[in-house]
Amino acid sequence: MGIGKTLIIIGVLFILAGLFYMAGGRLTFLGHLPGDIHFSKGNTEFYFPVISCILVSVIGTILLNLFFRR
Repeated sequence: MGIGKTLIIIGVLFILAGLFYMAGGRLTFLGHLPGDIHFSKGNTEFYFPVISCILVSVIGTILLNLFFRR
């Protein structure tokens, strides 16, 4: 793959990341899905979005396979 195609792909990824960042306040379901771990006791709070991480990983894998399939 030439440097031009690589730069175009990186640019598109930056645009998509920017759009996702701008819509971040409207995506309230992400991070609050069933299966996300949230533990709070006193002044201690632990939060780990397990299912949200898996969902983002699966969507990213599908998109990357669609774009970079040979």
